[in-house]
Amino acid sequence: MKTPLFSIITITFNAASTVRPTLESVAAQSCKEYEYLLIDGASRDATVEIARQYPCVSHIVSEPDNGLYDAMNKGIAAAHGDYLIFLNAGDSLHEPDTLQKIADFIGKNRPDIIYGETAIVDSERRFVSMRRLKAPEKLTWKSFRMGMLVCHQAFIVRRQLAPLYDLTYRFSADFDWCIRCLKSAHTVANTHLTLIDYLNEGVTTRNHKASLKERYRIMVKYYGRVPVVLLHLWFAVRYYTTRLLGRQV
Repeated sequence: MKTPLFSIITITFNAASTVRPTLESVAAQSCKEYEYLLIDGASRDATVEIARQYPCVSHIVSEPDNGLYDAMNKGIAAAHGDYLIFLNAGDSLHEPDTLQKIADFIGKNRPDIIYGETAIVDSERRFVSMRRLKAPEKLTWKSFRMGMLVCHQAFIVRRQLAPLYDLTYRFSADFDWCIRCLKSAHTVANTHLTLIDYLNEGVTTRNHKASLKERYRIMVKYYGRVPVVLLHLWFAVRYYTTRLLGRQV
């Protein structure tokens, strides 16, 4: 059996109301060089039943887990493809030829990491805006001092390079994971393509503050306390200056 180029992994828990557009976006892909893994946390709704309606889903696991990143680790362990794509329930590949464009971009060079842009859509799949943080022209592990510059779903990593997620982080293990991937990568390539439609749920998550605290700890771990403190002071000055100027206009 030929090794699939992509392992697409969707993590779900009681996602019956949001997962169908995600499944449909994968099923519609013109490039079929993928396996599609759905890792479910023992949903009590119709999530798994819906997933079973889509032949594009090649592997379904539904069992209790220890949270999102534990489920992602299960996905990595079960994957066989050359590259990993994490696609959350509610999010979707941007166009039916997105995988083909990525495959063409990979070409003969086979970069360790490929990344691109993210569009924000509403629950009706209507375009809202591009993601506020634009992907930088060049991305290194030091780039993440400025925050999560690339959406996790638009950050595609060679499977053999990818570590497991650090489960000591409950809310921001993806931030830590991306930095570790970049530290290990030899070649990182910007596709200059919009890769993902990200569902804008319109509310701040309950865990937003805890997530920011974890990100701060991660940044201190990799970049040092003094530089991170000074950088956050600059963030604060920029934020309040922008708000003040906004009021004066």
